[in-house]
Amino acid sequence: MLRAGYTQTLTVSRISDHGLYLADEEQQEVLLPNRYTSLSDKIGDRKEVFVYHDSEDRLVATTETPYLKVGEVRFLRVVDKTPHGAFLDWGLHGKDLFLPNRNQQGGVLVGHACLVYIYEDAITGRCVATEKFKAWINNELITVKPREEVAILVASESPIGFRVVVNNRHWGMIYRNQIFRPVAVGDRLSGYVSRITDDNRIDISLQQSGFAQVKDSAERLLNRLRENGGFLPLNDDSDPETVKLQTQMSKKLFKRSLGVLLKRGIVTTDQKGMHLTEKSESKR
Repeated sequence: MLRAGYTQTLTVSRISDHGLYLADEEQQEVLLPNRYTSLSDKIGDRKEVFVYHDSEDRLVATTETPYLKVGEVRFLRVVDKTPHGAFLDWGLHGKDLFLPNRNQQGGVLVGHACLVYIYEDAITGRCVATEKFKAWINNELITVKPREEVAILVASESPIGFRVVVNNRHWGMIYRNQIFRPVAVGDRLSGYVSRITDDNRIDISLQQSGFAQVKDSAERLLNRLRENGGFLPLNDDSDPETVKLQTQMSKKLFKRSLGVLLKRGIVTTDQKGMHLTEKSESKR
C-alpha cells in the first residue's frame, strides 16, 4: 500500500515522458519524476523511494532521503510562515513540511529550528509536523529495558542534565554528572538505558554498564594512546578533570580501563604517565 511519509521498495511498471511509474504489490502507482531517473532504468527494476504528497496533493516519489519520516522526531529549520502555519526544511527538493498553527507550542520564528514529530494525517494521509508530542512520545507504556542500546535525540538542557527522546518513542534523561564528552541540544547519539524507575522515568547513559563498558573503554583508551604517539600524561594519580578532558571518561572508568590494559601487558605506567609497550603493536 502506498503511504506518504515512508520509504518503500517499488517496481518500475511503466515509463513516461514525465518519469517512471512505480507500482506496489497491489499495483497502485506513483510517479518518480525524471530528475531522479537515469537512461539505464527499465521496466521491472526495483527502486527504493520515499513517498510524499506534492503541492497539488498528488502522491509522488523521490530517491532523496528526508531529514525525518513518519514516526520520527528532529529539529527542523523554519523557512516560511503563513497565516495558517509554518513550513520547515525537511531535506526534499522543492517540498517543505507543514507545521499548522494548531500544532505549535507558542509560535515559531523563520530561520530558527524547532523540535517536531511527523505523523500521517488520518483524514488526508499527508505528512504533518507537530510540536505537541504527548500522543506519540510518552512513558505510559515503556518499550525499552535496562542495558538496552537506544537511539537518542538531545531535546533540551537543564541544570541537572539533558532531556532526550528515546527511540522516537519515550522521554529520558542524561544526568550532567554522568557526561564525560561534549553534548549539545540537537545531537543524535547512541545511548544505553541505565535505569527505569517505578514511575516510568528512563535514565540514559552514554556508556555501557558493567564489564562491557570497561572493555569498550579500554579499547578507546588504547586507540587514544596510539593516536598520541604511544604516550598519555595520565596515571592513577591524575586529576579527574584532566582525565575527563583527555579521555572523555570518569576517573573510575579510566582506572578500570587502565587496569585492563596493564593486565594484558599492553601499557606501562610511571610518574609521567602511561606508555604503550612493544606487545601492544603485536596485538594490532
